[in-house]
Amino acid sequence: MSDGTVDKAKGRIKEATGALTGDEKLKNEGKLDQAAGTVKDAAESVIDKIKKAID
Repeated sequence: MSDGTVDKAKGRIKEATGALTGDEKLKNEGKLDQAAGTVKDAAESVIDKIKKAID
């Protein structure tokens, strides 16, 4: 599993926990973790495409 996927999963858990407990800070941290995971996945995709282009 990629780092981005792990971050997205952790983010979903944090966001859900924050929503259930009414903890807005935790909910927002979850959203931020999910966004970071999306960025990491996108960066990995670009790196893979560059590597394929070079080969």
